Amino acid sequence: MFQRYYAAAIQTDFPCPSSRNDMWQLTRRMGQLIEETITVYEPIGDVRLLVFPEFAHAAPIYDEVPKLREHLGVAIPNEHTEFLQKIASKYGCYVQTGTFLETDPKYAEIIFNTTVLIGPEGICLKYRKVNPWIPWEVHASPLDVPDYSEPYFPVAETEIGVIGAAICYDWLFPETIRELATQGADIVNRVSAYMDPWGTASPMEWWTLVNRTRALENLVYVVAANQGASRANFPPFSWPGGSMIVDFEGRILAQAETGGGERIVIAPVDIHALRQERQRRYGHHMLAHLRTKAYGYLQKPGLGAPSKHPISVDETRKRIDENR
Repeated sequence: MFQRYYAAAIQTDFPCPSSRNDMWQLTRRMGQLIEETITVYEPIGDVRLLVFPEFAHAAPIYDEVPKLREHLGVAIPNEHTEFLQKIASKYGCYVQTGTFLETDPKYAEIIFNTTVLIGPEGICLKYRKVNPWIPWEVHASPLDVPDYSEPYFPVAETEIGVIGAAICYDWLFPETIRELATQGADIVNRVSAYMDPWGTASPMEWWTLVNRTRALENLVYVVAANQGASRANFPPFSWPGGSMIVDFEGRILAQAETGGGERIVIAPVDIHALRQERQRRYGHHMLAHLRTKAYGYLQKPGLGAPSKHPISVDETRKRIDENR
């Protein structure tokens, strides 16, 4: 039987590293935030799941893949994941990392935007962003890679529930979160750097609307961590924060105030109640009501793969024009 526990969305405001040497100070700060969250909130309840924003480790500040690989690319696992795993083991918690700009010797001239879920025993899943924010982001989707053989949407069965993750722009595609839900995900972690003006403020509160909608339409908890970085740390954009935790009915259980700066919000997660509701409910059970054969558009090819690697902004624009 799953016990009720707490999840935390941890919002960061970090300077953007320009090299691998600059990444360590960010990872160490994440470790401090994990330990502070677990120990400070211990009188309230166990914090077992902690989620960080996209780009918490490194952001794609260069617009060319070779420069990203040279200055910021890292393989996974690495010293950062090992550091976080020691903390996860110490406290018996699960950490959804910020994203890494991942290199893989199997894929020359490619870089991925990747988050990993780390538990007490090590890495539980590795998720590579399927929907990069094109045409600006030049890291590859797994779908851009010929003969890619790894799962696009992995989930991890853990002692605190079945967990999936998706990154920022992925959430504008309902199919992404539905795929995770149909694989049994109880919780989907949103690892985001969602910038103004598509944030938390009216009339463009996409961040809040999308998080709530994906939760209720898939009967999942959503733990959504967003960058709260000021323009000083991440020009030319600003990130409004608003990190939140949403239950499977679409209710916001906790939310950070908007604006920059570090924030930590926690809320209870009850996997037993979620699974009971999935078994009990007849109405508004969209997963059980889903008529998959009705949707022919999913059989169309959609956006094509790049003609060559490394990916470039200009070539991506041409692919978008071809798919309009």
